Amino acid sequence: MQVVKYMFQPHGDDRGQLISLEEYNDIPFRIKRVYYMYDTVADVVRGHHAHKKLQQILVCVHGSCKIRLDNGKEKKVVALEKPYEGLYVSNNMWREMFDFSEDAVLMVFASEVYDESDYIRDYDEFLKFVREHPEEKKENEG
Repeated sequence: MQVVKYMFQPHGDDRGQLISLEEYNDIPFRIKRVYYMYDTVADVVRGHHAHKKLQQILVCVHGSCKIRLDNGKEKKVVALEKPYEGLYVSNNMWREMFDFSEDAVLMVFASEVYDESDYIRDYDEFLKFVREHPEEKKENEG
């Protein structure tokens, strides 16, 4: 499994830092939704799902967290600890977010608007789906 991390270009001076993200330039898809998680309780694991179509970039803009990725064949854990790095999560990828620092803010850029029918929330159904739909896997070109 290939893990793709983006390093976004900070722009700053003695006043501080700024990162600007644009669809198709910094984010490899059209951004249709942005949301973020914060005040995550210790020992909570978020996610526990995959998407049939949706792609995401995850950025821990404050604090840190870990992301467990699973493509149905192999699993990897990726740490997000810097506000200028983003993790690409393709469709057909099971994801779990965990080990949030007390001050963590995890921002997500999504390629689609919310659609409950795009979610796969049962792990066995996910494994079946990726076996039956390998051609629908979107690979990141960036």
